This record gives sequence, structure tokens and C-alpha cells, in this order.
Amino acid sequence: MPVSVLKPGDKVRHPKRPEWGVGEVTRIEMVTRDGQSDQRAWIRFPSVGLKTLLVSVAAPEPVSPESSIELATRLHAHTTLVDLEARHEGGWLGEIAKNRPEQAMTALPPRATDPFLSAAKRMEHTLSLYRFTAGGAGLIEWAVAQSGLDDPLSRFTRHELEVFYQRWRFELDAQVGRLLQELRRDRQPVEPLLARAPAAAASAVKRIQQMRA
Repeated sequence: MPVSVLKPGDKVRHPKRPEWGVGEVTRIEMVTRDGQSDQRAWIRFPSVGLKTLLVSVAAPEPVSPESSIELATRLHAHTTLVDLEARHEGGWLGEIAKNRPEQAMTALPPRATDPFLSAAKRMEHTLSLYRFTAGGAGLIEWAVAQSGLDDPLSRFTRHELEVFYQRWRFELDAQVGRLLQELRRDRQPVEPLLARAPAAAASAVKRIQQMRA
């Protein structure tokens, strides 16, 4: 993505962090990196708050107001626990969020399951989720992205988060299995997608393929 194109108020999406949702640029600073002009952008995302990114590195994707509305309508925006409680406080989804938070905590991001996206795109987003781990800071990073809470431990115990993560990881593996079948049916290789995915994704795909052999 060319640098010097973002401005405060722009709506963008991080291509490698789709679960962050559509963020708004709040501040731009011009910098020089490796002798070339670049931008440092402060972007507020609905799921993880304010992030500072280098435009040349993160390559945030601009989102038009029309496509942002379409995405929110078609994918119900982002399905974190906070989103469900905020947007559906009085409805059935609000009751699920309050009384059965495990459903929000174990669901996969919409871009991993959206039937309007190609199997390859869904697989790409699904494989990117293997960057989350079950231990230490990795568990909290996952819980922040999944719940939308700045401090998930203020709402859940660490044991509860570990249980949620294991159920979420089971759903993640199951989705990979389904997508592998789709890709095989369409004669599309998974290797190019694995080349851009976290190392843990390759191990998961190999294990799932062996189980289905």
C-alpha cells in the first residue's frame, strides 16, 4: 500500500488482524523509515482499542462507509462479548451474552466462516488465528480479541479462559477440516496459504490431514 494516503477519520481494516474489526484513524504522523517517507498511524479498533502502526508495514486496508455498513449488516460486525451486550442488550443475543458467555467466547470470527468469501479467503483468515496460544500472555491476547474486554480477567477466571480457549481451538480445528475438504473439492492447494500463516497452522493442518486420511 502506498504511504502518505491515510488521514484522521479514515476507516481501515488490518489485513492480518481481521478480528480487530474496522478501525478509525485518529492521528497521523509523518516519519522517515529507511530513507523513505512513511506514516505512523494511531488507529482505534473496536476489539483491541488504540494501536500505533507503521503504514508501510501493516498496510491497513481502507474501508469505504458503504462497505463498512455492508460488512456490519452481513457479518453482524464483530461478535465479541462486549459487542453482543452493547448492541443487543434487550434481545435474545443480549441474554446469551449475559447468561451463556461461552457462546461468544468460543465462536470464530465472521471472516473465517462467511459463506460469501471464497474457501481460500476463509482458510487464510482461519489459519491466521493459530497465532494465539493457550499459555501465558498468549491466552490473554486471545481473550482480549475474543471478548472485546481490556482486562478479560476482570470478568472471567483464568481457568474459565483456558476452558473457553480449548473449546474455541476445537472449533478452529473443525473449521480447518471443513475448509480443507472445500479446497480439495475445488482442486485448490493449501500450501500457498500455509506459507503466509503462523508456524502453528502448518502443524495443525498436518495433524488434521492425518486424522482424515
